[in-house]
Amino acid sequence: MPEPNVNHSTFVVERTYPQAPAKVFASFAQAGRKRRWYAEGDHEIQEYDLDFRVGGAERFRYRFKEGHPVAGSEIDNESTYQDIVPEQRIVFTQKMSLNGKPVSVAVITLEFLQSGEGTELVLTNQGTYVGWPDGAKMVEMGWNSLMDRLRNDVAA
Repeated sequence: MPEPNVNHSTFVVERTYPQAPAKVFASFAQAGRKRRWYAEGDHEIQEYDLDFRVGGAERFRYRFKEGHPVAGSEIDNESTYQDIVPEQRIVFTQKMSLNGKPVSVAVITLEFLQSGEGTELVLTNQGTYVGWPDGAKMVEMGWNSLMDRLRNDVAA
């Protein structure tokens, strides 16, 4: 049987928040805060763990609820933090699996840039998508939605 097709994509998502880089950075570094804006949603969380340090891991596993087009499907995101410069940069690798089958692997860089009194957040996602032709588009839509949800967290 032939291997599934592989697609590569890089995209950038940028947002400006009126809060200082320290506050925006904390939304990624503190497990309770990150879980609220990043993990909670229209699915059932099976597992969420965050060990925010270089070499540390984050795992987010969830199942779509009844009524969703792919109800019952399980998504597993496993990340490893490669580089952390407080209030400036986070670099991590992430593997996403659907029902136990890897569908993407990415290197994700977050840059927290001072912008007046606030922060310009630049997210660069360099991904490989296995057997998922629309993967890059779906992941980019997901990050755009998450960056909008982040706005509420940093404003609180």
